[in-house]
Amino acid sequence: MTEQEYERNDLADVTETVPAVREGTTMTDDGERPISFIRWLAELVAMVALAFILAAAIRTFVVQPYVIPSGSMIPTIELQDRVIANKFIYRFTEPERGDIVVLEDPTGSVDTLIKRVIALGGETVDLVGGEVVVDGVVLDEPYTHGLPSEPMIQEMPYTVPEGHVWLMGDNRTNSADSRVFGSVPLTEIKGRAIIRFWPPERIGLME
Repeated sequence: MTEQEYERNDLADVTETVPAVREGTTMTDDGERPISFIRWLAELVAMVALAFILAAAIRTFVVQPYVIPSGSMIPTIELQDRVIANKFIYRFTEPERGDIVVLEDPTGSVDTLIKRVIALGGETVDLVGGEVVVDGVVLDEPYTHGLPSEPMIQEMPYTVPEGHVWLMGDNRTNSADSRVFGSVPLTEIKGRAIIRFWPPERIGLME
């Protein structure tokens, strides 16, 4: 047998021992079972889709970040601060006085407002001498930093209907709030602001 015939026989033996790999497949680490590229791609697409669905569900029902569009809560919250709102808490309980809440703007000027709950359904709120009076009791409001709470459009005193809340910004001399648009239905409250995450030097829980 010639040298060329030996080489051809050796090549044939090697070819017989190497399993054929179909186009469009890859081999597993042990080299025993091919994995379809199409199957891998389908699994990747499914995982990405699931991630988007979970993110959307969390954003809709659990927590959502918001950019503060105005200076009505200065200095508690500055213009363009980023906060995270708890969106499920009010499914189990109602807002309490002092809560900082996110809501749709009743005036339509911006998409979202952030204000502080001052009076609850059934309570009567009044503004007397620059102070807020709820059911005859003057509120202690250190978060206003001494700014006066003066009446605006809404006639005072005002009795908050059941299922509503009276909201005001901490920046009392520069806040379009319930003094302008009246009380807000609980159904319009999107969530409670719980943490500021931007800017980094102001990261912290909301008071």
